[in-house]
Amino acid sequence: MDNPSHSQSSTPPRRPDDLRIRVRAKSTPNSTRRKSDLVPVFTHDTARKASLETELPQDYNGLFRSVDNTKMSHKQIRKITCLGSGFVGGPTSAVMAFKANVDVTVVDVNTDRIAAWQSNVLPIYEPGLHEIVQAARDCREVEYVGEGEGEGARTLDSRADMSSLSRGRLFFSTDTDRAINDADLIFVCVNTPAKAHGIGRDTAADLGFVEAATRAIANIAKDSKIVIEKSTVPCRTAQSIREILSANARSGVVFEVLSNPEFLAEGTAVRDLLYPDRVIIGSLPTPTGLKAAASLADIYAQWVPRERIITMNSWSSELSKLASNAMLAQRVSSVNALSVICEATGADVNEVSHACGLDSRIGPLMLNPGPGFGGSCFQKDIFNIVYLSESLHLREVADYWRSIISMNEYQKRRFTQRIIACLFNNLAGKKIAVLGFAFKKDTSDTRGSPAITLVRNFVAERAFVAIYDPKVQEEQIWKELVDDGGDLAELSTYVQVCKSAYTACEDGDAVVVVTEWDEFSNKTDPMLSGALAPSTILADIDPNRISTPKFPTSFNEKNLHSLQLTQNKYELKSYHEKFNTSLRATAADTGVCNTRRLDWRRVARGMRRPMYVFDGRNILDAAKLERLGFRVETIGKASTNLHFLGGYG
Repeated sequence: MDNPSHSQSSTPPRRPDDLRIRVRAKSTPNSTRRKSDLVPVFTHDTARKASLETELPQDYNGLFRSVDNTKMSHKQIRKITCLGSGFVGGPTSAVMAFKANVDVTVVDVNTDRIAAWQSNVLPIYEPGLHEIVQAARDCREVEYVGEGEGEGARTLDSRADMSSLSRGRLFFSTDTDRAINDADLIFVCVNTPAKAHGIGRDTAADLGFVEAATRAIANIAKDSKIVIEKSTVPCRTAQSIREILSANARSGVVFEVLSNPEFLAEGTAVRDLLYPDRVIIGSLPTPTGLKAAASLADIYAQWVPRERIITMNSWSSELSKLASNAMLAQRVSSVNALSVICEATGADVNEVSHACGLDSRIGPLMLNPGPGFGGSCFQKDIFNIVYLSESLHLREVADYWRSIISMNEYQKRRFTQRIIACLFNNLAGKKIAVLGFAFKKDTSDTRGSPAITLVRNFVAERAFVAIYDPKVQEEQIWKELVDDGGDLAELSTYVQVCKSAYTACEDGDAVVVVTEWDEFSNKTDPMLSGALAPSTILADIDPNRISTPKFPTSFNEKNLHSLQLTQNKYELKSYHEKFNTSLRATAADTGVCNTRRLDWRRVARGMRRPMYVFDGRNILDAAKLERLGFRVETIGKASTNLHFLGGYG
């Protein structure tokens, strides 16, 4: 989802949106640099911090417990182990190793995944993750690429001070025993899918992986540990973990269990970790529980302002994560429901959502219509709340939350029906190009993607489907389609995975834009001049927004050849060469570097007539495409095909 525009006020935004970073080899220690060369990215507002501390009385215990209230003698954490190397464990560990003065070991039983984390081809794609991993794992230094370079170039602040280390602080291993015994603190970041069978099937969380990890900790640990429940789990799971640890622990070994839910949005996970809205730590309200919470808070406080670190009881912490995702999903389903009304009345959903977003009580985020939300979290977490509500005999509450899922499925079904209706109620033998398979842009995650449902529906209509996604590997696409119940022989007949969008669209009858990748958009951006914004590939953003115009403009053209020498005495010739070097390094995580937007003229030349484009993400300028001869159908806008205005709901 696009970020809202920001005002040009003198007050810097709360957190960044467009930081571009690159990795370079270790150079001379920071102590040898000029003070002016080291401008930290994190500049905590001490005045605001002091204000917050004076506003809250020391004994305040209302909505949350201030971390300052846990100031007591507690353990200093030096070594951390993370069980699980997926979309949560990998990025969380990388950023923690990069920002905090701790060693972090990521453990997984999947040897191929660990090998990928140890290589330059990471197993997952997140903007900025490749650079952070290189810095923390390989003892590389991360440097800003900003407007004018020179004095504007800055080093991304690392409390670990990578330049003075002889080795990195981030490690990947399959040696579970050693990693658990070496650690002071253990994060449990394993998968918690919905149950596939039995009571609570498709709604209740399957905690089998959590239980297995917990038992492994209890059986292996030879001394006391702090165990952190990081996975998204149902309310009161911490108590179950505590009971398993207590029942299986060695004599004299004591475990403290904390809840520390992640609030990461895939596609912006690195930014969310560097600049979190809040860090929640749930614990028992006992002296030992508060000490454990203080130990964890000390780690985060090395880069997160203290006022954003909030402690509470474990049950509230666990439910907060489920509630946050449920309310975000509710927002998406609400705007999708409005898009249905807009299509029927002639209203424009973009105008309606913009008007609603101007209300300060609502805000502009998560108000973009689409073919339905995906990902591993929203649906699963809503079903967790549904199951919890039904278990508590709260039928009306359960029905309310279930309706969000019903609306999401309805939106996918409607989008399919609209495509079929516009293509003369017949898809048999026609070629449909599906652009995008990830559930959202800037991630390689395909779990729950609307594309899975759409492809299944197209194959059922005997259409030939050509899929292209710039970051999703072909084997992952086939896996998702088979796991969704597809027959591999049938899929192989009707589906092909393409290496380029042009191949997917060649001889096609329709193009369906499912993922909002920037390269698919044809909307005008004067800063791009036809190329993608670097932020599409290199994530994070300058917190003060004083760097990074997308490409050099006349305003800063004079700076292109006045770059200062870097610490290792290597000077690149121009801004463009400097940017391209960074771009190539970052693209190494997938082996693909797409730097140009899709040429829709070229697409039009290769398609059959009449040619349709179905914009599932509102990222296309319909008027421009219509001038090329396309018939454009957009979610949340009335159909342009008069033959099918009767509806398709």
